[in-house]
Amino acid sequence: MQQLKVDLIVPIPNDQLLISKVELEELKDKSLIGVYWSMKDLEVRTGKKVEWIKDNILYPPKFKKVLDVHNGGFVYYPQVKGEKWTFLASKMAEFLEENFYSIFSSK
Repeated sequence: MQQLKVDLIVPIPNDQLLISKVELEELKDKSLIGVYWSMKDLEVRTGKKVEWIKDNILYPPKFKKVLDVHNGGFVYYPQVKGEKWTFLASKMAEFLEENFYSIFSSK
């Protein structure tokens, strides 16, 4: 068996960067820092309708005690008619990622 050593130069355009997958994931996470989602944003992110989100994520007691801002969480549950749901995007995205199995196996 013969081995061949080749030095290869790959030009990277000035308007692009080469980063690791780990760095890319960290940047994605940081892009949500300080961002709030509405219920509509959460519907888009999950691909689920509001009633499904409420039934499977927001109102089950095991999740609500973690999510509710009144318990130190990151979801504002409307207190009176007309108020809007508010989600701290970075924490909600992390919660959805970490609890995928629990959300979909709760029934």
